[in-house]
Amino acid sequence: MDTALAPNLDVLATAEAWKKAGRDVAIATVVETWGSAPRPVGSHLVVDAEGNFEGSVSGGCVEGAVVSEAIDVIGDGKPKMLEFGVADETAWRVGLSCGGRIRVYVEKLD
Repeated sequence: MDTALAPNLDVLATAEAWKKAGRDVAIATVVETWGSAPRPVGSHLVVDAEGNFEGSVSGGCVEGAVVSEAIDVIGDGKPKMLEFGVADETAWRVGLSCGGRIRVYVEKLD
C-alpha cells in the first residue's frame, strides 16, 4: 500500500467508526488546489457535531474554519464548497498565507 494514502484511510476509518457509534459526522475533502497548497487533493478531515475532528485539509492553517462549517453542514444537511486562498481575507485571518488556494467540499455522512 502507498504509505502516503495511509493517513486518509485512517481518517475514513474514523468516520466509519464514529457513524457506527451513532455520532453525526461530516467529512471535508480537498477537491482542488492551486499554487503552493499545504495538503494534496484527496486529503480528508472528519468532524462530528461536537467539533471533534481528525485528519487535515490544510496542514492546520484553515482547520478551525472548516470544522465550524462542517458543524453547520451536520446541522442542516446541506453540503458546502469552501475556498481559501492567499488573496482571501479569511485565509489570512486563519493563516493560509502560503501563496496557494484550496477548495474543500464538506458533506454530511448519512
